[in-house]
Amino acid sequence: MCRLLETHGWQLLRVQGSHHVYGKPGERVRLSVPVHGNRPLKIGLQRHLLKLAGIANVP
Repeated sequence: MCRLLETHGWQLLRVQGSHHVYGKPGERVRLSVPVHGNRPLKIGLQRHLLKLAGIANVP
């Protein structure tokens, strides 16, 4: 998820514990992505983050 956000122009602003916080110039939205080792994100959280990021039709 982090690499996908970065390829779409989102920048890592800070790391707070196990959460990576991303922002994009010109956007008021901040995305908090939990990073817990190799554990995958649940599908509902993935969809929510992609919707907030404005990324659609990602396989």
